[in-house]
Amino acid sequence: MDVERRSAEARPWGRVPALVLVPVGLLLVLLVVIVRSPDSVRLGPLLVIAPALTPSFAGPRVTAAVAALTVAVGVLIGVLRGGLTAGSHPAQLVALAALSMMIVVFAVVRERRDRQLARAQSVAEAAQRALLRPIPERIGPLQIATVYLAAEQEAQIGGDLYTATRTGGGARMIVGDVRGKGLAAIGESALLLSAFRLVAAEHATLPDLARTLDHNVSRYLVDFAQTEREAAEHFVTALFLDIPDDAPVARMTNCGHPPPLLLHHDRVIGLDGAGAAPPLGLGVLAAADYPDDTFPFEVGDVLLLYTDGVVEARDRSGAFYPFAERVARWAGSTPEALVNHIRRDLLAHAGGRLGDDAAVVAVRRTDGGRSGHRLHGLL
Repeated sequence: MDVERRSAEARPWGRVPALVLVPVGLLLVLLVVIVRSPDSVRLGPLLVIAPALTPSFAGPRVTAAVAALTVAVGVLIGVLRGGLTAGSHPAQLVALAALSMMIVVFAVVRERRDRQLARAQSVAEAAQRALLRPIPERIGPLQIATVYLAAEQEAQIGGDLYTATRTGGGARMIVGDVRGKGLAAIGESALLLSAFRLVAAEHATLPDLARTLDHNVSRYLVDFAQTEREAAEHFVTALFLDIPDDAPVARMTNCGHPPPLLLHHDRVIGLDGAGAAPPLGLGVLAAADYPDDTFPFEVGDVLLLYTDGVVEARDRSGAFYPFAERVARWAGSTPEALVNHIRRDLLAHAGGRLGDDAAVVAVRRTDGGRSGHRLHGLL
């Protein structure tokens, strides 16, 4: 059922039966014009236009019906203009029938390809939902909204990733970007997300968590990469967040990922922290070498996590998307409204199509948690 629906949506006019009247009306008009025209005027070949138009808005059955009607009109014209065996009528009817049959065959092949594409999209979207399971709209005192824009719209799968999990006293999140494309990138993304969900709550600090995941990703690349060079060229940038329920702060460990933005009242603050560690998969650091930044995150504040496909989107002139500048316009919006604004504005900036996958996660702290101490003077 889903494949049939997608196949119909691939032809947006397919649900409008009234359009069948267009080729039928064309046949009637041509019938009248040809019958009334002098014998020297050869308009019969124009009849093939009717079945040729039909596949653009209908399937093989309707196309076959219009093709049969076209041949019938051709026979009727031959009868009315001196008989079926007179002049070039036999040759024209044979040619008309052959072309009409070819058009029907084309419609059958096209429908099969549409169904194959619809099935592929269904499988891809199912894989995407399994890989990027939706983050709950609320985790403790946090309101969360996400948007994911794949560069390959037909596949709906890319190398960007995000997820969140509940810990004993708060929430832990990850947003990342796998270098590379295709099945290899999907496999690395699936590995990292699965590992994060399994071990996120088992580590006391984010640096410990980052080191464990770095080890897992590095081992995966060694096991599956065919050469050392290939393994070195595959890595994952990742940003880890730990947001406790009972304190107006958030902790961050950045592994080569674009730093998040903090919307505090009417200000947009870039959270560069103490810097970033190398991306996951390189296996070059001990846990103590990973940054462990803490910054204020008070009630009403919004954190924006994103991948480089957002800030590296270009317009026709080659200018990058001014993310922080645009976000400042919607600083008072809810997370859901904020990501919707970003989605529309980003696609408009890029001309409707992105050159790389893009993901945005908006996290807002509400007063749903306990009101811990406040950190004044840091913002």
